[in-house]
Amino acid sequence: MQNNEPPILAEGLSKTYQVAEREGGFRSALRGFFKRKYNDVRAVQEVNFQISQGEIVGFLGPNGAGKTTTLKMLSGLLHPSAGRARVLGFTPWERRAGFLQAMTLVMGQRNRLSWDIPAADSFLLNQAIYRIEDAEYKSTLAELDELLELAPIMRKPVRNLSLGERMKCELAASLLHRPSVLFLDEPTIGLDITAQARIRSFLQEYNRRTGATILLTSHYMADVTALCERIIIIHQGKLKYDGSITELSRQIAPFKLIGVGLANDAHADLQAYGTPVPNLNGDGKHMVQVQAGQVASITARMLAELPVQDLTVEDPPIEDIIERAFRE
Repeated sequence: MQNNEPPILAEGLSKTYQVAEREGGFRSALRGFFKRKYNDVRAVQEVNFQISQGEIVGFLGPNGAGKTTTLKMLSGLLHPSAGRARVLGFTPWERRAGFLQAMTLVMGQRNRLSWDIPAADSFLLNQAIYRIEDAEYKSTLAELDELLELAPIMRKPVRNLSLGERMKCELAASLLHRPSVLFLDEPTIGLDITAQARIRSFLQEYNRRTGATILLTSHYMADVTALCERIIIIHQGKLKYDGSITELSRQIAPFKLIGVGLANDAHADLQAYGTPVPNLNGDGKHMVQVQAGQVASITARMLAELPVQDLTVEDPPIEDIIERAFRE
């Protein structure tokens, strides 16, 4: 890697697919056999960003936005139609040994473990593929076991593991060679809340211990808020936002939610203070949406005019902010 070059760099990165199309029916199928029509589908269009050493960045967008295509180009699985990328000083699609040894791609919807044998055997296969010395392999596996609690499950056939257990083993298999760049595509998809929390805790600790750079896609906003200070939003193949969640909230949703609990379940006309909104927390408070700059004055009025028993000020839910960002 050249001096001062970030671990992940994308400049004008683009990918266009040619997709065959035809109408239904036998005649159309026969006609298409001899002369096909193609449409150009621009999956990724001139995407530019860079990620610094040790950052965990959320890569967000609706389905079909171009997230997975971008990750596949950065990990060397796809050649771009235009633009360039550098990962750890390598051009990814050249797939040089040094590049493959230093990165990993984890796709939550794809199984990379052999289905009929224990995960421990797949780990040994990875040791051979990456030519990991025995001492280093045992040390790394012991560390991963400490973080992921692998011992009770790694001797079972993979087909007998729960989804959460399999995902632990998938992560372990991907990290045995101690990669310094991780591309994670929906690593918690389909997991229950407890398993999601464990995977998030593991990724935080792995990042802290190794300084690895992580680019993460997820539809679970809890993953993003727990792991990422910075997010990149892509929509219809184009980069729409690159910055902090706080700044996005200020731009997209410049309001706060005031929750107020009234003594003796008293009733009040809260429209005089802002826009009443449903309370999804189930704590019995009345919720009012107000402009961020008016929070101080409105809370002061509430305390003076209402029998307030409890009062909170909250940011809008991150899911609402991201949904607004996709729309706008």
